[in-house]
Amino acid sequence: MKLNHKMVSMTIILLAATSAYAGDSAQHIKLRVGPGDPVAGKEKSVMCQGCHGEDGNSSSDDYPKLAGQYAGYIFKQINDFNSGVREDPIMSAMAATVTDKQDLLDIAAYFASQNQMKSDRAVVNKAGETRFWDDTNGCVTCHGNKGKGLAPNQHRYPVIGGQHKEYLIKQLKNFKSHARKNDPGGVMGMVAGFLSEKDMEDVASYISGF
Repeated sequence: MKLNHKMVSMTIILLAATSAYAGDSAQHIKLRVGPGDPVAGKEKSVMCQGCHGEDGNSSSDDYPKLAGQYAGYIFKQINDFNSGVREDPIMSAMAATVTDKQDLLDIAAYFASQNQMKSDRAVVNKAGETRFWDDTNGCVTCHGNKGKGLAPNQHRYPVIGGQHKEYLIKQLKNFKSHARKNDPGGVMGMVAGFLSEKDMEDVASYISGF
């Protein structure tokens, strides 16, 4: 069955929360950290820091920023790499070294406890801005204002505002080709399926600038 934009939009709205937030208040950080111990997680995440940065702000767009990402989202992704639901030559191997649930909770909590990822420069991309806010795409509905997430304990959809542009493009392409398919309800696969490479470039450019 061929899905249209309206059906995708309705699916996204049903799956997503209605409020958006963007903040690094003590309350917000506590909620997105979850049950893990960020102090213990700092030491346990030393190997992760080699690619993702000491504070979760990676210097290379080959590796996503994790600073201020939801701990629950990080936890799920590592489990998905471990189970084979999501695959990556580097991360699949790295995830296999974290077999203890508490260790993973602590590592995720450490990166979540950092101030949210952000760009070091503003980006103006009107086409990307229009597409991000268009409710037929649902970007803002799931990822929140400026891509900074929904409610601080709503970890189904990641923080993407300030993420590396090239990393975002790569993930959109992976969702479109179904090389990646661990998104809730297959929403990202449906959304990415409607995007051209130019659309992906525009949206990623716009949202990377926050």
